[in-house]
Amino acid sequence: MLSTEKSTVNKISAAIIQFDVRRGDVEWNLGTVKRRISALAKQGMQLILLPEMWSTGFANERLKDLSETTPGVLDDLSGIAKKLHLTIIGSLPEKRGGGVFNTAYVVDRDGSIAGVYRKIHLFSPTAEDRYFKPGRKAEVLKTSLGPIGQMICYDLRFPELCRSLALAGAKMIAVMAEWPAERLSHWEVLLKARAIENQLFVLGANRCGKDGDLVYAGHSRIISPYGEVLARAGKRSATLSATMDLRNVEKIRKHIPCLKERVPEAYE
Repeated sequence: MLSTEKSTVNKISAAIIQFDVRRGDVEWNLGTVKRRISALAKQGMQLILLPEMWSTGFANERLKDLSETTPGVLDDLSGIAKKLHLTIIGSLPEKRGGGVFNTAYVVDRDGSIAGVYRKIHLFSPTAEDRYFKPGRKAEVLKTSLGPIGQMICYDLRFPELCRSLALAGAKMIAVMAEWPAERLSHWEVLLKARAIENQLFVLGANRCGKDGDLVYAGHSRIISPYGEVLARAGKRSATLSATMDLRNVEKIRKHIPCLKERVPEAYE
């Protein structure tokens, strides 16, 4: 886990791309993202967050084949990031060691891969544990915008993970998801809780639309360390943006010193 910043940035213009991911249609999904990124770059965005498994969706039976497209997708993102001076984060299928991981890639604005996070908590009710290998390490990744903690969908239900990212130096957490509409209230509450209890910014990028009978919630959010919703989407395809002033992280941690006044030995 890394916690040292590449540079000091106080204010970040951040955006989320929420869209209806077409299962298995890498070309369409990538084209959609490219068009949206180009438009957001013209608005001066610096950080763009994409949903979970945004290039392929959960085409589980084809995962190994579809994971072969990820290097090409990353090459495209790297070129875009370098050309437009953007940091882009999103989850893709990664073929590694004979299996497939659900992996968040952070492409920095010089086009380099700043790091990866492999989803630790696999959602067994939908058989993710049958198709994916679990990650084993929490990650706060160094970027030109500062250290960014990574979480993917089901990870949001594990407060220990987010707390570990905060303690490692994260001032913002990127959450990528394919969260269903039937549990929308959980999504909204948990995003706010992780922001408030860890006193940092939380960006939650969720997909929308349908995949078979499953309806996805959308309702992507950017939330401040105070629990304020700075930007929100509804249930349809959308882009949303907000300016995050990272100095507010230190302000609230000084005003209400929760992290400093933890008593870990009492929690054993």
